[in-house]
Amino acid sequence: MSNAETGTITTRVPSRLDRLPWSRFHWRVVIGLGSVWILDGLEVTMVGNVAARLTEDGSGLDISAAQIGIAGAIYIVGACLGALFFGQLTDRLGRKKLFLWTLVLYLVATVATAFSFSPWFFFLCRFLTGAGIGGEYAAINSAIDELIPARVRGRVDLIINGSYWLGSAAGSALALVLLSTAFFPMDLGWRLAFGFGAVLGIAVLMVRRHVPESPRWLFIHGQEGEAERIVRGIEESIEEEKGTELPPAEDSLTIRQRTSIPFREIAAVAFRKYPKRSVLCLALFVGQAFLYNGITFNLGVLLSSFYGVGAALAPLFIIFWALSNFAGPVILGHFFDSVGRKPMITLAYLGSALVTLPLAWVFLSEAGGLTAFMILLVITFFLASSGASAAYLTVSEIFPMETRALAIAFFYAVGTAVGGIAGPLLFGTLIATGERAPVAIGFLVAAVVMSLGGVAELLFGVKAEGQKLEDLATPLTVQDADDAEAPGAEGDGAQADSAQGDGVNGDDTGGSSGPGPGRERT
Repeated sequence: MSNAETGTITTRVPSRLDRLPWSRFHWRVVIGLGSVWILDGLEVTMVGNVAARLTEDGSGLDISAAQIGIAGAIYIVGACLGALFFGQLTDRLGRKKLFLWTLVLYLVATVATAFSFSPWFFFLCRFLTGAGIGGEYAAINSAIDELIPARVRGRVDLIINGSYWLGSAAGSALALVLLSTAFFPMDLGWRLAFGFGAVLGIAVLMVRRHVPESPRWLFIHGQEGEAERIVRGIEESIEEEKGTELPPAEDSLTIRQRTSIPFREIAAVAFRKYPKRSVLCLALFVGQAFLYNGITFNLGVLLSSFYGVGAALAPLFIIFWALSNFAGPVILGHFFDSVGRKPMITLAYLGSALVTLPLAWVFLSEAGGLTAFMILLVITFFLASSGASAAYLTVSEIFPMETRALAIAFFYAVGTAVGGIAGPLLFGTLIATGERAPVAIGFLVAAVVMSLGGVAELLFGVKAEGQKLEDLATPLTVQDADDAEAPGAEGDGAQADSAQGDGVNGDDTGGSSGPGPGRERT
């Protein structure tokens, strides 16, 4: 892979983006990019709700209950591999190309799923759908954080990631209608369910076409002219919308541009330069994946097996539960910017772990029945949902920009592969015993795994609220520029980066600002 350098420049693009007031442009970013989580929630929940119908005679698809489980595992494998594959392409080829390509892949695979005629074809479609969604995670989260002002980045990111549960609620509500044989034949309703996801995806694609490439990605990869054009266009639209001129941007960043950065260099950054941050992200992702996948994939079975909730009523409980999950990031999100990342993420993980203890007792003792169980379940996931969303925010913020998408992809893939597979397997096995005691133990195990994420945040959390991305993790191209200023000496950027990269308190910063050599960009 080429590693050509194209020159050293000083740019104010990051500061110009961070000083912008909230505007219609930012709403377009949120709607166009953030809606991927709604699609994912819709997709996962829809499959869970139509699973029983697919196994029935007359569904038009000869598939067994065991094969439905295999399809779920294949979807997760596709998401993990898609995240890794498209994640490195996102860092290499740009955010916009990939958030368009991955959405198109999702659309094609979802439409194809509606026409499934045999298990092998259904498996293939689920794998490709998962690959598209996994690729979206890397491309979307990196693009959003590079376009949203630093002062509101936390709450916006949390709400966007939490919107998964709006899709989950919508998927359950649609299932109530589409699976009713009073409205649709048995072999048609489930196909329409997948078709609805494709229709929503097409609407998102129309909005997304107008979201620009990340100017931060552009100026690092030798396209500072295009970055300047995009930022100036955003500024002019906001000045026209607000009826006033924007204040000048003050801080600048000096970088040595590179048209491409070797994969080996990107992959080495996380564990060689930021080992403590890597441990933090692994703990956060494994904890939330274990709890969420373990409960989500088994909640309907748990409600029917131990509380007698019929299949027809289960979606109503899931809708209520999903909306409480969305309420967490919406209500608590702004505290991640005001109170701070570290105390709020710790609260989300340790708080949800603590509430899981009385949840396990209520389940085991049957005290309060279904009402008490659902209340404690809602409180647990009200807290946990903010923590789960914050895991994506954390990874996106605390690694250099050149590695951002790949870092998101890597920690998502590992967390999902470890916690996302172990959780469902454990809870599924324990529920199959038909005994309350083993399932209660499963809740306690989930509490321990979540608490490890909270402890990791206490030890290695980074105070990222209100900080520019470039100050949280010095871009590799800034280090190149620093090295160029002092030939034969260890680069200042590398020293600063190492000093702040793994500080236990995480409150040092190693960004490069101020004037420097090269062409000035205002």
